[in-house]
Amino acid sequence: MRSLWKGALTFGLVNIPVALYPATTRNDLSFRLLHAKDASPIAYRRVCTAENVEVPWPEIVKGYEYEKGEFVVMTEEDFKKADVDASQTIDIHDFVPADAIDFVYFEQPYYLEPAATGAKAYALLREALRRSGRVGVATVVLRQREHLAAVKVADAALVLTTMRFAHEIVPATDLNVPRGDAGLDRREVDLALQLVDTLTADWQPDKYRDRYREALLAAIQRKVEGRAIAAPAAARKPPTKVVDLMQALQASLEARAPRTAGKVGRKPAAPAGRSAAARRRAS
Repeated sequence: MRSLWKGALTFGLVNIPVALYPATTRNDLSFRLLHAKDASPIAYRRVCTAENVEVPWPEIVKGYEYEKGEFVVMTEEDFKKADVDASQTIDIHDFVPADAIDFVYFEQPYYLEPAATGAKAYALLREALRRSGRVGVATVVLRQREHLAAVKVADAALVLTTMRFAHEIVPATDLNVPRGDAGLDRREVDLALQLVDTLTADWQPDKYRDRYREALLAAIQRKVEGRAIAAPAAARKPPTKVVDLMQALQASLEARAPRTAGKVGRKPAAPAGRSAAARRRAS
């Protein structure tokens, strides 16, 4: 696997030579638009809206619409002058608690691999992050753009995940969501916790499959072979609408009971209505 970037990871005066590798891969199926009459691919042309003529690439420039219908042209030289310093370093500025960063900030993960000369410093940073429960908040220039990033531990490796800046996050304050406890009954909370307990499992990513992609690949293969596409399995019935929240929780627990009865090592769930203090005394 080829590295995407090589440079140094720095914190304080410690400098670790590293290479950056993709931590994910995209397996989306790619489709072309075709002419229905003869299955020929559809081509797109760059047409000037004022002259209605096709424009060759050498005559195309980039422009920013600063007002409706008003553009300022930006040249390659303009972009270079506005660019940030590509220093080939991942500079850690702060170490923050790992659970302090909201999921909405995270974007794309990459693996960091140390050069041979940086193996000990790499292991040192990894151990410091693991024992402190913190992640490093850093900046790095990738593809001519500065990114905010988090450096954290994943098994034996360090992972750099690019992040969104604060101005890119849309606040949830305008959403019409319930605030505070929304008048929840203690018994409802207890039953909800019991239901969460019955659904608790270890993280096993391999058990979650992209069923749509698998079905689409199977359908494509059948068409390639000249066979009819099999009809999909009967759709699941929509869940019964239950108005009473307590009734829905109780029914959910009863439906889960046969699956969880044989679990070993799980403490019995506290009956609805018992206080947290009473549950702690019982345990």
